[in-house]
Formats: sequence, structure tokens, C-alpha cells
Amino acid sequence: MKVVALVSGGKDSCYAMMKCIQYGHQIVAVANLLPADDSVDELDSYMYQTVGHQIIVSYAECMGVPLFRRRIQGSTRHQKLSYQKTPGDEVEDMFILLNEVKKQIPSVTAVSSGAIASDYQRLRVESICSRLGLVSLAFLWKQDQSMLLQEMITNSIMAITVKVAAMGLNPSKHLGKEIAFLQPYLHKLKDLYGINVCGEGGEYETLTLDCPLFCNARIVLDEFQVVLHSSDSIAPVGVLHPLKFHLERKASNSSSGNDKTNDLCCENINSVSEVQGENPKECKSPDEPVPEVSDLIEVSSHRLHISKTEKNNTFSMCCWLQDPSGPSAGLQEDLKLILGQIELQLVGCGLGWKHVLYIHLYISDMDQFTQANETYVRFITQDKCPFGVPSRSTIELPLIQASLGRAYIEVLVANDQSKRVLHVQSISCWAPSCIGPYSQATLHKEILHMAGQLGLDPPTMTICDGGSTAELEQALQNSEAIAECFKCSISTSAILFVVYCSTNIPLDERPKIHDKLDMFVNQLKRSHLDKDTKLDVLDPIFLYILVPDLPKRALVEIKPVLYVPDTAETPEETSCELSRVVASSSFGFQPVEWHDSCIQKCVIHGKICAVVLSITSEVAMKICSGSMNADWSNSNSQNSFTDNQMKRISRFCIYLLDKTVLENGFSWNDTKSLRLYIPQNLHVPLETISSLFEDAFKELDQMKGGAKEGGKPIFNLVPVLGSGRSAACTEDTITCELFARKY
Repeated sequence: MKVVALVSGGKDSCYAMMKCIQYGHQIVAVANLLPADDSVDELDSYMYQTVGHQIIVSYAECMGVPLFRRRIQGSTRHQKLSYQKTPGDEVEDMFILLNEVKKQIPSVTAVSSGAIASDYQRLRVESICSRLGLVSLAFLWKQDQSMLLQEMITNSIMAITVKVAAMGLNPSKHLGKEIAFLQPYLHKLKDLYGINVCGEGGEYETLTLDCPLFCNARIVLDEFQVVLHSSDSIAPVGVLHPLKFHLERKASNSSSGNDKTNDLCCENINSVSEVQGENPKECKSPDEPVPEVSDLIEVSSHRLHISKTEKNNTFSMCCWLQDPSGPSAGLQEDLKLILGQIELQLVGCGLGWKHVLYIHLYISDMDQFTQANETYVRFITQDKCPFGVPSRSTIELPLIQASLGRAYIEVLVANDQSKRVLHVQSISCWAPSCIGPYSQATLHKEILHMAGQLGLDPPTMTICDGGSTAELEQALQNSEAIAECFKCSISTSAILFVVYCSTNIPLDERPKIHDKLDMFVNQLKRSHLDKDTKLDVLDPIFLYILVPDLPKRALVEIKPVLYVPDTAETPEETSCELSRVVASSSFGFQPVEWHDSCIQKCVIHGKICAVVLSITSEVAMKICSGSMNADWSNSNSQNSFTDNQMKRISRFCIYLLDKTVLENGFSWNDTKSLRLYIPQNLHVPLETISSLFEDAFKELDQMKGGAKEGGKPIFNLVPVLGSGRSAACTEDTITCELFARKY
């Protein structure tokens, strides 16, 4: 990509440019924001470093690229973390500056910044990039600061301190010193006082005088003045005010030996433009009109199917088209109807997209992923979700074969705004970016719902080489990076791992997938336990789903669900009330020892009960053989069942789920979701399975005296190619995934 780099003059923005070149991008311009008054060194700004701005004008000649500058006219008006367009805010000056760069250099598609740890700065750069249709590149984001500082020094960044404001740093002693000289002392201050060695806490600021990007000349600072802003005896604050400097020409470019840096050099080496003007009006393409409400209602009465749990605080809702034989204009039209219907349902509950925590987007053909996204972003936007956009996973399923149309959506909704969303749109070395209205993870009521993670190499956003196990390892590393942002780990906090496996995985590779997952998690767990022997560790559930395809033709996608306890709360141990355990002999089933082998569960007493029930063909035979030997013997294939057999299997599923939930102190009223994964080769219509499970719940209510304590829980029928406890054996007859939560 062709990149315009935001530069403050500091070491971080310069090293970020070097990382851009390392990953194959080209710096075609640099952009800088400076005070309106040349005599002012520093502004009271949360956003911009301006100390040393008098020297930045030389960057155009040093680098051989045009420099665009704008004098900051705004101030800090929008102080919330997530930025929204605010007239008069200093961020709007960045918009004007980058908008002008884009006009003069239309080939620019990305913006580089040196953000390392500041969400405040990163989110504002991402907001401007989103408005201008540019990609944010932040290759230093979330990197270890000690490692970064060493890399900068090793890669010949010669930067001096131009501001100090931390305990142990003295303006008279430490201003004007090179970072290589100060590095040991900065690490000493880190050990003593916990400072950020890269200065991310405002401890110090730097000015780069030379680096490999300066292919034409280096800057020599001849004279400067120390200006003391605060004479505090503990942490005095001072800045360096440049008085005199000159450029020292470098040797011929051909002798530098750095071809990538030479690519930056051009004939017009002294192009400096000062950007004036007011905030231009944004040109937005008109949105395609959303179907009228009356049209949606009319369609839904014939073809749209929607279901939701009866709880009001947090509930699941799913929607799909029932009649694939009916007229359809394609995936986009089907998805538009489904998203429109969900939006209507949310509005009917007094809610909106901002209340959605998570979205499962199932589509019938991954070749149409781009078209699906185009429709998706018309409904779910950042403007509609001021508290953060939902996290998402996207999977191809055999929907048409299962008579569920071309698109199928499930949403998890909460009626409060206590969610905490992690949405990083910048491409970085940290974890894959989410460019658009879907986020990496959403934390709500101690449950971390993580977006589906592919084996993407974060800085290149390409699927890593090495096959399914390499992809899985990269996806797990990405998941761990996200978990660390919430001060937890997938190895100690995971409740459930759902692993989607593509049919493109060779058969001989499939047995290795669970081994790789188990090894990775256990190694990570040991490293955490070595650091904290008192760490609570959960025993997670593993569920593998075989699907036709995944985004980017990935072989593996992993979806972790984590428990992140509120440190202000102490989890309450809740014992089971014996009077409520009434289902031990429901539907005529009696507890048998082998029943436990069907169940994987992760229970946090009084809070969470996650259960995966696997009905293998062997289990199905045990369920049916007791009273239906004749029916079983007449079955002519492993996954061919009579209606009576399927009825008995469905009753067994509800019986065992009910027993497990009750024995752990939960009820159906606590159920937030229940997915039934149905393999395509079961050869039983989903409509039949749906009816059987509905009848089973009705019978359960009757057995409990018609109390209807939870009503009819939602169960989403998810058609898959296979499911099971390992990628090597995804041959379950039915797999049930239940999640219950107390509040």
C-alpha cells in the first residue's frame, strides 16, 4: 500500500515508518500537525506531540518525500475514549490534513502512526481513517516497550530527548541525550518507579535526528535552550527548544546499501505544503434504502422464521428464510431481509444494534463473503453502536441443503450497556485487525465473547503457511493476545473452545489438530502457573465442527468463550437444591454410569454452566436399543434413524441436559443459548427435528407440573457437515451446546 505517515518527530513514528517498509508498503508522504504559534513548543494536547516541531520542516529534504503540515486550530473537546466527529476538536485538524493529502496524492490508501499503548490516540486515528476510507497501520501497537526501544537503537534510530517529565529524569541532565545513551538508565527507572521505557506514560518525548529513512541528509542540532516548565523537586518538567540546526548531506544513495530506503528518495526532495482551510464536507455515497417495515412484515409471515429466548435481560435470537424454493435475488437480498427483521425485533423490544453483544453470521457460500459484508455494514455501523460494535464469527454452512436459505443469523443481545468492547481497526503486529463494524471481543457480565479467530499473520493479514496445525497455533496466539487485553488467558480462563474445521483439511492432518490445541493450551497454562501458583484454572470444553469453508479459505477458525471475573466480586458457591432435581427419571430414562461419558461441562458455581452433549452413533444405539431393537436392526446406515428412534434420542438429550443443569444449581430459565448441531448426513429434515425437540420440552414442562419455569428455551438448529470432540472424529449424530448464566 502507498502510505502517508503521521510524524511528530519522535522515535516511535519514525520506527513505525520503518516497519511499514519492512512489510512491503511504500511511504509516499509524511504529515505533521504543529502549533499555530511557532514560538510555542508544547500544546496542552492529549493527542499530539509538538516539542521540536521547528525541525520537522527538514524531514521532506531528509527523506525525499513531500511533507504536509497543518497548524492546530482545534482543542480537546471530545474527551470520551471513543471519538465521534466534533466541530472544533483538535482531531478535526488531522482530518483536514489527511483529506488534503488524499486529494493531492490519490494513490494513498493507508496511514501510519506510532501508537504503542494509547487507546485514546489509536481510536482517533482509526476514526479519521474510517471517515476517509483509509487503512490505519500501527505496527508498534501493544509491542513490548523494552523490546521496541532496543529494536529502535539496533536499527540506527538516532533520537534525542526533547521533553522529560518523570521521577528520576532531570531536564538539566537528560534533555538532548540520545536514547541509546539513556537506555540503561531508563530500565533502572522502570525497576525503581515503574516508568514506561518508551515514554508511553508521558515520561519523556524524543526527536529523531537521523535514521535509515533519512536517505539524503541527517539533522544536526547546533544550539538549544532548556525551558523549565515545572521545578517540582520529585519530577521536574522541562523541554528542549531548538535555536539552531543544519542538515548534513549523506553519501550517494547507491552506496547506502538499503534499497528499500532508497525507494523513498525522489527528485522533489524539498516539497513542503501547509494545509489551510476549514473542515470540508464529507462526500458519502447514498445508502441503498432498507426495505420498508410493511414489506418486511409481509415477507416474514410467509418465509422468515425467527425465534428468541424469553429472558429479557440477555437473550439469543436467530432468523433465517424457511422456504428456499421461493423466489430469491441471492445472498444479499436474503441477508437484507434477515437483518431487517432482526432490527425490527430489536426495536420492538425497545433495543437496537448497540445492544447486540455477538453475531454468528452463517452463509451458504463463502465465495460471496464480500457481498455479505457489503449488506452487513449497511445495518450494523459504528454510528449505531456508540458503545462498541458486536463481535462476530462468519462460517459457511450447508444451509440450502438443510432448507434454511442462503443466510442464517444468530445474535446475542443484552438490555444494558455494561459491555466493554475491544475494537482495533489498525493493522499491527499485535493481533488481526477488524476493519469495519465488528470487534475482536466483547466482555459482558464477566463473559468474554471472542470473535472467530483465523490463523492470520497480524502485520500482513494473510493466512500463515504450514497447514491446519500452523493456522491453529497462529489463531491461538491471536486469541491469547486479545485475552491479555482483558488481563486473562485462554489457558486459564477459557470455558469453551469451538473449533471450526474446513473440509479442505487433509484427513491425515485432522488427528493432529486437537493434539496441537491441547499442547498449546497446556504449555501456556504451565507458564502462567509458574508465575502465579494461586491462579484459578478452568477445565474448558472442546467442540469441533466440520464445515464446508471458512473466510479467506482458512482451514481452521477458533471461537473461545472466557470467564473474566469481576475482581470486586467474590464468586458465590451455590449448592444444588435437592427439591429441584426432579428429572432423574424423566421420559423413562434412569441414571446410568455411561451417561456421564456423553457430557463435557464447565461450571462456575452460581454463575455459569456450559454443557456440550455428544450423541455418537454408539450412544444413539444404546439409547434406542433398550426398547426398539426391531427399529434399530432395520436401520440400513450409521446415521439413518426412524421417527421413533429420533424421538427417543431427542428425549434423551433433553433429559440429560435437564439433569446436568439442575444438578449444578441452574434451571432452564438461566439458559441463554442452546445450539443443536445436526450433520447433513443424518437424513432427517430439520423441521422434523425441531418438532421433536419442541414436543420434548412440552413434555418436560408437563412432568414438572406445568410450571413452565423457563418456558420453551431457544434451540438453534445449526446444520453442519459433522461435529464431535476432536477434528479426527466429527461423526456425532447430534451435538448439543448449552450455555446458562445467572445474574
